[in-house]
Amino acid sequence: MIFGKRIVLDTSTLISAVLRPNSIPRQALIKALSEGELCASAATLAELDDVIARDKFDRYLDLKSRTDFVSMYRDKVRMFEISENAEASLEISCRDPRDNKFLVLALTSRADVLVSSDDDLLTLNPYGNILVLTPKAYLAD
Repeated sequence: MIFGKRIVLDTSTLISAVLRPNSIPRQALIKALSEGELCASAATLAELDDVIARDKFDRYLDLKSRTDFVSMYRDKVRMFEISENAEASLEISCRDPRDNKFLVLALTSRADVLVSSDDDLLTLNPYGNILVLTPKAYLAD
């Protein structure tokens, strides 16, 4: 299968997409699935697993539906292996070091775009040749 863009979706975008079916992040996920190759790493998926299981989301959607979403997402992504010291070797880091995993993934996968709702990542736009866009801006792209 030939893909268009390589796309990294951060955890905040994916959580919004699963919890709010009519949201802009959900529309961005649908667009990404249709036009490109979704990129993930063990670290980004581990964070998604951790966040999606938080009890605070039970009032929006039951745990099984949330974990089913993560399973669907895992089936759709292309995995990229990231070296243990890759985050330490970033020339420009995120002001929130927990978000560096998305920058490393974007660089390793040679992503065209990183879609995020996180201001710590958005302030880096563009990150080298990689666009860092809100879900709304990605939809307009």
